[in-house]
Amino acid sequence: MPEKYHIHTKPVPPRLPRIGKHGIVDWREDCARCHNCVKKACVYDRYRQEAQYIRTLEYSDFLFFECMGCLSCVQNCTKNLLCLTINSEYEKLGNRYWTPEIIHSTWQQAETASVPVSGAGYRGKFAGHGFDAMWTDMSEIVRPTRDGIHGREYISTSVDIGKKPSYLNFENNGGAVQLPAIIDIPMPLIIDMNPPAYGRPCLEPYIIQAAAQTGLIALVDSGKWAAIDGDSRLQPIEQYLPHIAFHLNPDAPELPRAALAGTKLVEIPDGEKALDTMAAIKAQFPGMIVSVRVPLEKGGTERAVALADAGAEVIHVVADLNGDEIGVDNPRFIKDMIRAIHKALIKGGRRDEVTLIAGGGIALPEHMAKALLCGADLVSSFLPFMIALECRLCKSCRPGQICPARIESISFEYGTGRVRNLIAAWHLQLIELMGAMGMREARRLRGDVGRAMFFEELEEDIFGKIFGTRKRT
Repeated sequence: MPEKYHIHTKPVPPRLPRIGKHGIVDWREDCARCHNCVKKACVYDRYRQEAQYIRTLEYSDFLFFECMGCLSCVQNCTKNLLCLTINSEYEKLGNRYWTPEIIHSTWQQAETASVPVSGAGYRGKFAGHGFDAMWTDMSEIVRPTRDGIHGREYISTSVDIGKKPSYLNFENNGGAVQLPAIIDIPMPLIIDMNPPAYGRPCLEPYIIQAAAQTGLIALVDSGKWAAIDGDSRLQPIEQYLPHIAFHLNPDAPELPRAALAGTKLVEIPDGEKALDTMAAIKAQFPGMIVSVRVPLEKGGTERAVALADAGAEVIHVVADLNGDEIGVDNPRFIKDMIRAIHKALIKGGRRDEVTLIAGGGIALPEHMAKALLCGADLVSSFLPFMIALECRLCKSCRPGQICPARIESISFEYGTGRVRNLIAAWHLQLIELMGAMGMREARRLRGDVGRAMFFEELEEDIFGKIFGTRKRT
């Protein structure tokens, strides 16, 4: 029996003071200086830690706030001088899609490599934009629910990348024609390239090392080959090549043949000659799997289907960072575009002959599972791994500006450890979700919309007959 997939982790504490959600406002004018001050009785010792932090203040561009919001000091102060409030620094994190809750949760997962626990149950929200309008059916309370989660049974999270023929062909001598090469990776996840808006810190060494430790694949722009090959922390580079998929940038110098030969997957940008380029690469490297990167802009879904009909084996569709269709006034969300492509491929009888990788808006492990339920084979993402390094998505990734997270000064062990921990936490949550759904294999998640409920469809079924169909705005 093959060894179970397991990621070995250890806690990696943050380098900077945490930005918690809550803070305590202290009205000291009426303080009675009583000897039983509630600050000294803080069960988390936050007041002493805050005073220590201020005495040794290193950076003045953010404040220490990690109140746990237990209200103990607020309720017990005899003069009612304390009140709980939301930390203003917390509210500045991220944007409308990458919310402070997502960033804070990602930090915790990168530190502990464990499933985040909110406590007191989930209080909502229960509907909203994007993946929030989709629920998974986790009503299964039988095996492999708990047995799989606790390791007594095996829930496989492996998926394949590559073309799978719909039927077998045989030679005249009776032997089967050799099957196309496929890649088996232990999770339905690859680490994408850094987007241009967040390209200032060079994170490739940490991500490649973490990908090698977890058995995943990291997409790397071929223009960065010289920096990667010359990095002393990634030596010998040959052992990392199976975990690197080069995006062949047409504006970058040509890669050495030895570097390409060591990889199993390459990606090319879409274009008029994309299929010719794919054929040329496969003629030079017969075992190589070639992915075509298709931006999900106007006509992107149709282009992805057309490429599949023309013989592309792997299609990597990418929406914008928030999961929206690129450059249109009324954008569709990534889940809707995945469903459209998946249905078209089924209708054309080519679904098993192409691997669909979906990227853009994958912020949480539940998004990974939901994208698979919509029809993707696996997903790609980058920003969560950047957030794992205490990034705040503050839009300061430009030359001349100071990174508040000081990512440029992190150590190799810290960077790889935080990325590895986040991957492990996502893997645990995928197993939790699959166990609750009664699923033993991630491959079976693909397109299984019977395991999901969509807010738009439920609303249409219940209220459509009364109020009509909701118009998209």
